[in-house]
Amino acid sequence: MTDAQAPAKTGTNPLAPAPQGARTAADVVTPELVAQLTKGVAGSGRTANHTPFTGDKLADLPESTPEDVAKAFAAARAAQAVWARTPVRQRAAVLLRFHDLVLARQAEVLDLIQLETGKARLHAHEEVQAVAVASRHYGRRAPAYLKPKRHTGAIPTLTKVTELRHPRGVVGQIAPWNYPLELSVGDALPAFVAGNAVVMKPDTETCLTALWARDLLIEAGLPADVFQVVLGDGPVVGPEIVKHADYVSFTGSTRTGREVAQGAAARLVGVSLELGGKNAMLVLEDADIEKAAAGAIRACFSSAGQLCISIERLYVHESIADAFLERFAARTKAMRLGKSLAYGADMGSLVGERQLETVTRHVEEAVAKGAKVVAGGVARPDIGPYFFEPTILDGVTEPMSVCTEETFGPVVSIYRFKTDDEAIEHANSTPYGLNSSVWTKDGSRGRAVGARLRTGTVNVNEGYAPAYGSVQSPMGGMKDSGLGRRHGSEGILKYTEAQTVATQRLLPMAPSLGMDDEKYAQFMSRSLRLMKAFRFR
Repeated sequence: MTDAQAPAKTGTNPLAPAPQGARTAADVVTPELVAQLTKGVAGSGRTANHTPFTGDKLADLPESTPEDVAKAFAAARAAQAVWARTPVRQRAAVLLRFHDLVLARQAEVLDLIQLETGKARLHAHEEVQAVAVASRHYGRRAPAYLKPKRHTGAIPTLTKVTELRHPRGVVGQIAPWNYPLELSVGDALPAFVAGNAVVMKPDTETCLTALWARDLLIEAGLPADVFQVVLGDGPVVGPEIVKHADYVSFTGSTRTGREVAQGAAARLVGVSLELGGKNAMLVLEDADIEKAAAGAIRACFSSAGQLCISIERLYVHESIADAFLERFAARTKAMRLGKSLAYGADMGSLVGERQLETVTRHVEEAVAKGAKVVAGGVARPDIGPYFFEPTILDGVTEPMSVCTEETFGPVVSIYRFKTDDEAIEHANSTPYGLNSSVWTKDGSRGRAVGARLRTGTVNVNEGYAPAYGSVQSPMGGMKDSGLGRRHGSEGILKYTEAQTVATQRLLPMAPSLGMDDEKYAQFMSRSLRLMKAFRFR
């Protein structure tokens, strides 16, 4: 994922609505498109989704019952048996074709992402980039990740050992609303190429994006029944996913993640969880202040702060804090809010009423208890029902909710520190451990500080994009931020079962050649000493 935030504009009206694109929701979400995308979605009930830009309904949708979920798993299970027998290189080729289709038809999905999430177009493009990178990576590397591996046996030369990787079966995936392309199909790609089927429950409010991706994957060659989508309320459909799945992938809140983990544990099936964060950015005294201020805009306000790995706590060395804050505030105040289906807006809308209520509560409570609003701090109903200005708070203290609770909105709190040890201690003083950022002109120092931060990813001189976009490396959370990892070998092998096949040759693993039990024990003891001397592993 590449950082997506233009420098502050000059000669523009600060925080004014950006120019509107010519297309409307009705132009994009036509009845024909909805009928095409929802074809095959099991659902005897009816529901709907809405656009945050106006609050208006986007589409009428099928709503799945528990019986519909069971049917989806049955269809996926039958299709998975055939799909698993498809050679891995053929499965990988589907991902490479999907990569090309996503880039060629990105305008379609950018419109859907914006209409369903309310984010600015450049932030929507982060999802296109992330999915293309994951498609390319697993399309190229999956055969190597999944190929049989030879290991040293119990007795070298006499024991031949091979590690095999088998698909788990049907993966149940519960995807969130905030990144409806990347956190839905982006997580499903390694499961598919590993030979699994997927039954996905996307958030209903952002499901058209996930359904669009499913349609494109089928066009790229994925058998339709291998990818099932069910829609409905989380408390109804979510437990049914956990009830039937051979493995569960969940991205969402820590509270719900605990419930998912408990349900999976009761069935003894594996689970991966990417959960909440209260991510910190550390600006050391030798940092380039201009670059750090520009980076903080990207780190704090991309997708209106509705990003698990965005920054909500900003620790700045006291010697540069005032200079940094002046530059950061100026850039923040110059940002343009907008709901255009075109590039140009610096930030879009919050997704809905619940997010707006949380952001408003955190800001108002902090101000009532003594915090100072340096920039922003107010809603913008003149632009849309859920718009809120990008906000910087100073003087935040621990009794305030914004200090410790995840806001998940365009609000960041500024804190000052004297030493690296102090900054590290404060950054780690949270139950979360998802992402962090360190800014310094000394790369070695930045990496040393980063290694002491208890987060799954650390970015030096950027906010979140370098670590997340480096898909050969694992990404995930420590502490209350989750279990398991996406990306790299861990991101695909979690969707497999490891099997060891050991073939014994010539001599058994037992007394032989006339040895009694005692002589066999002496023989094995000598052999173990020799294996250590010859450095066998």
